[in-house]
Amino acid sequence: MEDRVIGIIGMGLMGKMYARRLSAAGWRSDKFEALKKEHADNEKVCIFEDGYGVSRSSDYIIYSVEAEMINKVVAEYGRATKKGAIVGGQTSCKAPEVAAFERHLPPDVEIVLCHSLHGPNVDPKGQPLALIKHRSSPESYDFVSHVLSCFGSKQVHLSAESHDRITADTQAVTHAAFLSMGTAWRANDQFPWEISRYVGGIENVKCNLTLRIYSNKWHVYAGLAILNPSAKQQIRQYAESVTALFKLMLGGHKDELERRIKSAGEAVFTSAGRKGEPLLLSDEVLDRFSLGKVPKERTPNNHLSLLAMVDCWWKLGIVPYDHIICSTPLFRLWLGVTEYLFRKPAMLDEVIKTAIEDSTFRSDDLEFTFAARGWSDCVTFGDFDSYRDRFEQIQSYFAPRFPEATRVGNEMIKVIFEKT
Repeated sequence: MEDRVIGIIGMGLMGKMYARRLSAAGWRSDKFEALKKEHADNEKVCIFEDGYGVSRSSDYIIYSVEAEMINKVVAEYGRATKKGAIVGGQTSCKAPEVAAFERHLPPDVEIVLCHSLHGPNVDPKGQPLALIKHRSSPESYDFVSHVLSCFGSKQVHLSAESHDRITADTQAVTHAAFLSMGTAWRANDQFPWEISRYVGGIENVKCNLTLRIYSNKWHVYAGLAILNPSAKQQIRQYAESVTALFKLMLGGHKDELERRIKSAGEAVFTSAGRKGEPLLLSDEVLDRFSLGKVPKERTPNNHLSLLAMVDCWWKLGIVPYDHIICSTPLFRLWLGVTEYLFRKPAMLDEVIKTAIEDSTFRSDDLEFTFAARGWSDCVTFGDFDSYRDRFEQIQSYFAPRFPEATRVGNEMIKVIFEKT
């Protein structure tokens, strides 16, 4: 079994991470000139000029390409797949991946899908790794599980349909929230870590994770949002929740705002059985990871992005803790800060009071509302080009702080996984 060859089609950041991990574990794994130079000292990695060579010579082939491109790439190289080989994909949305494999692969090829639920710069040890037996023998499925065990990840066994529903529940709205924050800060020409009201506590998570998302490739988020039907619905609901809550704040409707927020919190946190459970994040942890100097006194914030997240979960009937074993580091951190706010009654009351009486964040909230609706429209229309343009404009604005944000974010992720 150890003599089998692992092939990877698509050597982007995740493809390279897979190649490094698999070759380090002793597997031979099959861009060209640059990749040949990059892997010149690793005799267990063989670089082919295109996917035909990979498909013809490999016993297990992983397509590590953008979800938007999976059908085109499989149509090109799938027919050259070695007889009896196992094929899988590493996209974040399995519906188009399954359709492409069923349409273009020979019938004598087995299909086992996978998805590492983390980015290429995160240590995969302990992180969730989804495995999906779509068309394979038990022996082939066990072989894939054995191969990928070298990552040290927690393997989660799912169907393709369950995978897409869970990733929509845990990732789609989380990404939309951070994309909207970055858009709002860019619209106001703000680097939030340089403004005292955005430093310390919950604000640290907002800043760090927003920069972390924008430091990655745009297609990582576009494919999941646009190609997953459940994701579209959830992103639309998040925009609606942001808009509804912002209107209540503007109108000064304190009682209605309080009823809605506390009903949402009751459904998501109390009814989910979290009462009495320790918080995922503490004050000490939140203050430790700052990109700026923490002020002695914090400016009260209405935390519209957090209130809308819980309102969205409530409206959609999502209990976020149900998917904690198959969630990304970003989701766990985001869940941690929402829980931190909603399970501290005095803090939640202060947030509601601030939302009605304090206009300090009003212009920020206005831009955030515009941004949430804009990202929702972009996803609803299925416009990849518009998504890319929006993403990359904001990405270039924040780019100088990406290295530091990645370092701090990795430390935050390590802490949250120790607690979950």
